[in-house]
Amino acid sequence: MPNNGTATQVATEKKLYRIGEVSRLADLKPFVLRYWETEFPMLQPVKSSSGHRLYRQEDVDMVFRIKRLLYDEGFTIAGARRFLRGHEGNWDAESAGVSHAAEGSAQLLNRKMLLDLRDTLRTFLTLLERR
Repeated sequence: MPNNGTATQVATEKKLYRIGEVSRLADLKPFVLRYWETEFPMLQPVKSSSGHRLYRQEDVDMVFRIKRLLYDEGFTIAGARRFLRGHEGNWDAESAGVSHAAEGSAQLLNRKMLLDLRDTLRTFLTLLERR
């Protein structure tokens, strides 16, 4: 029969990840993770007595949230920081996508308008150069 004290201890222990492990899991360079720590106050890995960064599961989850917002959703760092502050404690990937859908549509519309403006200006420049 297993020792209940040991089983309980193992169940309550939290897994800690070193920066290299998180880097591999998230497919990011370690310097990116260190930079994000300076830009996102909610990302705060603990430091071991030897000074190594130790990421808790909630830190690893935050890394994936930040990566999704920056790389997949097209947020700027400041925009992702604001978004995460506004959704602190109630992060849900689906709700993030839904609440960001309107912002994403607006960004696409703005991008389309800027691209159209660029094309129009190039056309005018071409006309002016012919004179």
